[in-house]
Amino acid sequence: MSALVIIAAITLFALYLGVRARRGHDMSLEQWAVGGRSFGTAFVFLLMAGEIYTTFTFLGGSGFAYGKGAPVYYILAYGTLAYILSYWMLPPIWRYAKAHHIVSQPHFFARKYDSPALGTLVALVGVAALIPYLVLQLKGLGIIVATASYGAISSTAAIWIGAAVVTAYVTVSGVRGSAWNSVVKDTLILAIVLFLGIYLPLHYYGGFGNMFRAIDAARPGFLSFPAKGSSVIWFQSTVLLTAMGFFMWPHAFGSIFTAKDERIFRRNAMVLPLYQLILLFVFFVGFAATLKVPGLKGGDIDLSLFRLSLQTFDPWFVGVIGAAGILTALVPGSMILTAASTLLANDVYRGMVSRKASDATVANLARFLVPVVALVAIGFTLHGGETIVALLLMGYSFVTQLFPAVICSLLPHNRATKYGAFCGILAGVAVVALTTTLHLSVAQLMPFLPDALKDINIGFLALAVNIIVFAVVSAVTQPRPAEQTHAPVH
Repeated sequence: MSALVIIAAITLFALYLGVRARRGHDMSLEQWAVGGRSFGTAFVFLLMAGEIYTTFTFLGGSGFAYGKGAPVYYILAYGTLAYILSYWMLPPIWRYAKAHHIVSQPHFFARKYDSPALGTLVALVGVAALIPYLVLQLKGLGIIVATASYGAISSTAAIWIGAAVVTAYVTVSGVRGSAWNSVVKDTLILAIVLFLGIYLPLHYYGGFGNMFRAIDAARPGFLSFPAKGSSVIWFQSTVLLTAMGFFMWPHAFGSIFTAKDERIFRRNAMVLPLYQLILLFVFFVGFAATLKVPGLKGGDIDLSLFRLSLQTFDPWFVGVIGAAGILTALVPGSMILTAASTLLANDVYRGMVSRKASDATVANLARFLVPVVALVAIGFTLHGGETIVALLLMGYSFVTQLFPAVICSLLPHNRATKYGAFCGILAGVAVVALTTTLHLSVAQLMPFLPDALKDINIGFLALAVNIIVFAVVSAVTQPRPAEQTHAPVH
């Protein structure tokens, strides 16, 4: 009962904070979607850090360490590399967005390449990637609440309640609600993760060294990369691919626009890689559970953190852990809802249906679409089955296809054309959809490659096709130089 009270209290507090965040602000489209471009270092830091600590990290990070061993470190590495890229990449994106009053990722593409059609394509790719990402948060929420409440609240009920809370405060406050709740989430999750990651190895093994020696003795090779499958080549290619896609998610890209100053990104780029180190403590929980909660298979590996917590702590503290886990679903979920609704209203509706729609009309439509997107996500969460897993795997590979066009758009003399960008993204997305749906790997498609290269992430094939099409179409569709008119020589 004590666990349930704590979980309910934190959920209600999240709702209160999210709704209160709009106080003193007229919720225009710019205020609702990008916070009026007024967020300082701390808020931008927390919105970007929100990308790290989702239910995927809280449950999946510990579960991946429990089930896979060494390959889990890719989660630590790709975010760090993405933040290093952000030092150079984000300031020019912010400058352009501020000068042109841009409120969404597709809006950026449409203006940079002078192509509403490209903006609409990017919006559709973004929504296709965001829905399964939101489903992941809701599924994680259901697992966390059902486990931490000792079954008092079913997974289905938790999903409906969580979705209702997020929908309410996103509709009212937009990205400001996410920002205020991210403060509570990161404070709580930081304390919980550090405590669990230090206490559990000490409690059960007497220290970190003893824990890893015990795991190595019981499961030789578990703590090193396998020769095939999740090998070192898989690790390197996956880190590089996901680092390129990190800020291509529409909600992560949108968080760039909320800053009031471009120097904020460079400050954060120096601190965020250190913040990533907190993930190590999530992994330590998974490693601690490896020998203490044996036998979890398949999707159940994601329960390792809670199974170990249930047998270690009193119910009230399990409730605190559950409350932290709930916020890892609500905050990223609210950012995703804001981004998806803005994409549909600002870039699909305004891009395809009514080019002359006013900002006020678009803002109202975006707010109306919040519960619609939430209901679609709930439907997939409760009835999606295995297909949503395939969609989720496509998500990162989908958004990474936007990376070449973004980088080219930042060059002083961009030789890429709108036709090249459109065809490149379309070709890359088609390859991702095909290879993921048919479960194809590089080894199956290119059996002639050396064994060392067969484990390269399949997403690189899609990116390679994208870049080739992008370059060829851009070369063919270069605008003809205007004829020079020369004054007669006297």
